Amino acid sequence: MCGIAGLFSTRSSPDPEFARKTVKAMTDAITHRGPDSDGLWQDAEHPGVVLGQRRLAILDLSPLGAQPMESHSGRYWCVYNGEIYNYQSIEAELKALGHSFRGRSDTEVVLAAIDQWGLNQTSQKIIGMYAFIIWDRKESVLHLMRDRLGKKPLYLGWAGADLVMGSELKALRAHPEFEKTVERNSLAQYMTYGYINAPLTIYKNVWTLPPGARMSLKLGELSPGQDLTKKIEYYWDLSRVVAQKSSQRSQKKDSDIIAEFDDLLRLCVRERMISDVPLGAFLSGGIDSSAVVALMQAQSGMPVKTYSIGFDVPSLDEAPYAADIAQHLGTDHHELYLSDRDALDVVPKLADMYDEPFADISQIPTYLVSKFARRDVTVALSGDGGDEMLGGYNRHRLVPKLWQRMKYTPAILRRFAADTIERRSDDPHQRKLAGSLRQSGPMAIYDYLLAANPGGSALVKDGYLPLTAVTDPSREVSGLTIAENLMFKDMLSYLPNDILVKVDRVAMAVSLEARAPLLDSRIAEYVWTLPLEMKIRNGQGKWLLRQVLEKYVPHNLTNRPKRGFTPPIDAWLRGGLKDWAAGLLSPEKIAQQGYLSPEPITKMWQDHQSGRNNGTQLWTVLMFQAWLDRGG
Repeated sequence: MCGIAGLFSTRSSPDPEFARKTVKAMTDAITHRGPDSDGLWQDAEHPGVVLGQRRLAILDLSPLGAQPMESHSGRYWCVYNGEIYNYQSIEAELKALGHSFRGRSDTEVVLAAIDQWGLNQTSQKIIGMYAFIIWDRKESVLHLMRDRLGKKPLYLGWAGADLVMGSELKALRAHPEFEKTVERNSLAQYMTYGYINAPLTIYKNVWTLPPGARMSLKLGELSPGQDLTKKIEYYWDLSRVVAQKSSQRSQKKDSDIIAEFDDLLRLCVRERMISDVPLGAFLSGGIDSSAVVALMQAQSGMPVKTYSIGFDVPSLDEAPYAADIAQHLGTDHHELYLSDRDALDVVPKLADMYDEPFADISQIPTYLVSKFARRDVTVALSGDGGDEMLGGYNRHRLVPKLWQRMKYTPAILRRFAADTIERRSDDPHQRKLAGSLRQSGPMAIYDYLLAANPGGSALVKDGYLPLTAVTDPSREVSGLTIAENLMFKDMLSYLPNDILVKVDRVAMAVSLEARAPLLDSRIAEYVWTLPLEMKIRNGQGKWLLRQVLEKYVPHNLTNRPKRGFTPPIDAWLRGGLKDWAAGLLSPEKIAQQGYLSPEPITKMWQDHQSGRNNGTQLWTVLMFQAWLDRGG
């Protein structure tokens, strides 16, 4: 695990010293991702090619695991962020073919695999979370690649005549010629959803590689400012995977599927427990994290370290549930109770952690539990991914039911009902219901519910809402039920661009590696072969995962309503955050900046102070304003 950076100059005569110093500055900017050591390599024949890394040592703590690393053949140099979980089986396969290894790192195994089979075949073999920058010295080609589900980030963009790459945008900004020009269409997207969808970023001429994507760039064929999104190729395309796997529906008995899924999840958990540094797990007491911890403890010879945080607000506090699970499983459990003040103190740090506007309010408790766990461990397993793949969100169950009732009702009557609800209630949930009634179909309802700030793009001056992976017709898959389509869309967009961004940035801010067994691509492929009733049954989501969990944890410990990891932002914006927010939302300030229209934002703020809860919408605006305030 680490932070990576690279420079790929299009200059005919690049300055070698400038290139080296720039990449060193880029890696220094992301020291938090790898505090243990750093490394730099420059191609002697092409001094405009420089790779850099900051290392968080997890496997093979010796210098033999350090990067940048050269392949045994000398053809490839690589920097890489992440973990390859099946590297030991690949290593055994390579040894049978005559390869030998200097150390025990997964990086060396991947490079040997590329030497043996090439990048195309290797990309199909490796399982894990990763972002690669690989330089092919023979062909003078730079290869970029990101893991299938988007756990690890990789940004790239132009800084003058140099293409710069890195794990975070702050690495790219370290180049002295990087231009921080806001891409207003990305801003329109952010103001609607609270996050930006790959491949866009908040900056012009800067992109993030989408999940399952790779890019190959040949020296001499690039020009500064070139749109590199046209170079994106998919070695693992979720749309194709879902189309293929959903056409191969399993006809097996429930008991056989439960046993298969148990075995597969055990394998994915076991592989993620391989570490040369202390390891633990997040435990919220919910289905996903409880299942992961149960399978960890079942395969561990000693109590697993588990971590949860609690809040003094009973409606938000899941710590007692986590403690009950931990006691039953016999883990070495740690819990920390936090006050509102502890949470509020995180807010000023958010803009720097995320590098671009990001407005999922659960970023705050996620940071706090990561910081708490990092006191003892360097690696923590999480339950991320269960909701998206196994029907865990309320929308997966409720949108199909709502549309079934709506579709035969004339639009004029639906609008009348929506108007009536809005007049009678200021409750945000009721307002969401009213907005849903105005939509033209189930996917329009989904898009509306997913939006942190429906219609937020209208706040942006001179910006329009671009296509996303969800709204792009070319990514559609036919033959899915409404609920399956919602899960597919969540995996395509919400999961990588919101959930995984949230976890990666806060965990790496405290130098903690977060691993998610449920986000193994083998699980993703397997669940799409299953009928919907294995995911949602009797009105309850994650049915299959619940059956596996009940092998290890009694039903009464986990059978409770789903809770989000959501702080009381509405109350905060009338209390402890009121002065901070009022300064950022000053109409004069917003007008001077020139990106947003101040009038509707001022009304939203005033309405909120009068008791109409607009916390989620305001948080979206505030995170952009805080990002601008930090320097954009």
